[in-house]
Amino acid sequence: MAPTGVVSGKSLIVSFGEMLIDFVPTVSGVSLAEAPGFLKAPGGAPANVAIAVARLGGKASFVGKLGDDEFGHMLADILNQNGVSNDGILFDQGARTALAFVTLRADGEREFMFYRNPSADMLLKPDELNLDLIRSAKVFHYGSISLIVEPCRSAHLKAMEVAKQSGALLSYDPNLRLPLWPSADEAREQILSIWDKADIVKVSDVELEFLTGSDKIDDETAMKLWRPNFTLLLVTLGEKGSRYYTKNFRGAVDAFHVNTVDTTGAGDSFVGALLCKIVDDPTILENESKLREVLKFANACGAITTTKKGAIPALPTEADALALINGA
Repeated sequence: MAPTGVVSGKSLIVSFGEMLIDFVPTVSGVSLAEAPGFLKAPGGAPANVAIAVARLGGKASFVGKLGDDEFGHMLADILNQNGVSNDGILFDQGARTALAFVTLRADGEREFMFYRNPSADMLLKPDELNLDLIRSAKVFHYGSISLIVEPCRSAHLKAMEVAKQSGALLSYDPNLRLPLWPSADEAREQILSIWDKADIVKVSDVELEFLTGSDKIDDETAMKLWRPNFTLLLVTLGEKGSRYYTKNFRGAVDAFHVNTVDTTGAGDSFVGALLCKIVDDPTILENESKLREVLKFANACGAITTTKKGAIPALPTEADALALINGA
């Protein structure tokens, strides 16, 4: 049964991957060892995107595996409370829900230490997937953390294949977390191994540099990541806004300047906002003025998310984003 708050009658966005608990220091600008205490915050980029969509009035579902433990059930409840369908969630009795300790530097940027050996999300098998749910997606969104180890990697590839065959738009945000990969070379190789399968790809400036090996953030560098089958390539630039590339046009949209406290979830909020608009009007991808309006909206959502600690509590409603856009 669909949880309370799930919007019916709208096109479905399915988000695939990991959901975990972030432990965030109670004080910014200290190392993990120096932190006097930690607050637990739900996290995991694909789950953040699903909640971002639901918060904006869209219809979202999450597919992934959690530990059959208190944290796992807490995360499933958080999805439910936020209007995200949990029809794609499984619980593993043999592995724990993943944990991450996150250092908040003085500038609001983050460093990570992960506890996953293995965590439940890594153990999702292809034959456990809710294929009917995936087939019903109009947009299927994923990251790269689910590519790191088997059996989750095979489950990820199967889910992508089924979504594509069913006519979904595939949306990919690599969400690079180097400490989770055996090496930087392996991360680059595996992230790019599914690159040409996507329709929409979003990378950050840091990911652009990592994947291309270039220290320049410009159109020429971005176009190294372009593939002929792409509909849209996006590069997010933090306080410098975002750049967009399509077959027929390219450009940049300015950021909104806010008092940044914590950048956690800003990229996920941006992606959720974009997908929420595109899923019900795919012509946005072919109309530059429409796309610029949507990216302005997505930039506003990303900016608002940086003004509070933690990702999910900071994700905006449509009214929040419009208030920032309209200068309220």
